[in-house]
Amino acid sequence: MIPVTVPTIRFVAIGAVDRELLEFLLLTVPERFEAESVEVRANLNFQATYNATRRQYHSTELLAQLREIAPDDGDKGGKILGVTDLDLFIPIFTFVFGEAQVTGSAALMSTHRLHQQFYGLPGDGQLLFARAEKEAIHELGHAFGLAHCRGFDCVMRFSNSVEEVDLKPCNFCQLCMARLRGRSGATLAA
Repeated sequence: MIPVTVPTIRFVAIGAVDRELLEFLLLTVPERFEAESVEVRANLNFQATYNATRRQYHSTELLAQLREIAPDDGDKGGKILGVTDLDLFIPIFTFVFGEAQVTGSAALMSTHRLHQQFYGLPGDGQLLFARAEKEAIHELGHAFGLAHCRGFDCVMRFSNSVEEVDLKPCNFCQLCMARLRGRSGATLAA
């Protein structure tokens, strides 16, 4: 019998991250990829990625730091997900909810603009958790080989605003699910 290799998703808190939110992501996100999860501690130098003019953190530079500590799992397909509350940007966008390299080992997501308070509204923990789960799955979807999807029924749809995050589901569409299955050779949760 051929042993089944299950990827491990390593979660890294970058800066101050809500503990309950991180534990929620550790429980919910890996099941979408039929993966195991583990929290790891890492001393990333996120201060070095700060852009004083923009008052934001350069996500590509943070992602590079994550890739340096990413696991070398060989064929197991392990990934690392950085979770932060820092406000992220890349030069061509005002902000990003996250960043990942397609088929790479690392992904990064931010909750900063997922909070209702950012928009001057009362806090809503349930909405924050739902948004964070979608964005974590979205960024890891890239790391597992998926590009942006045009389907309105897919978590891989590009979101340029928090309203667009709210509109998309937490699941992969059938096409993206088939692509994930093809890459991993596993039966992935729908």
